[in-house]
Amino acid sequence: QVQFQESGPGLVKPSQTLSLTCTVSGGSITSSYYAWSWIRQSPGKGLEWMGVISYDDTTYYNPSLKSRTSISRDTSKNEFSLQLSSVTPEDTAVYYCARASAWVYDYWGQGTQVTVSS
Repeated sequence: QVQFQESGPGLVKPSQTLSLTCTVSGGSITSSYYAWSWIRQSPGKGLEWMGVISYDDTTYYNPSLKSRTSISRDTSKNEFSLQLSSVTPEDTAVYYCARASAWVYDYWGQGTQVTVSS
């Protein structure tokens, strides 16, 4: 059973960088053929895929967010992180980390609320 613990500030000021970390238990982020994603859901909107870091450290980003998004990992801690720069109130959302195998998402974190406000 893979489990996630998302952590990071719940309130970020406009123009600052949002930083979240997802600590994984029950599975290794370097296990072959798994990929680890950040996905968000803004109020009243559907899920938005932000990006992914695969088992071999390859990253892919949503083109609409690519210029502001960075996903990295720390294999010694079995965790991966999201950084989203130059945030605006439109980046207010519940942020989820999740695991994918062949682009099918099988495990999700509980989500963490991030509000962008001064």
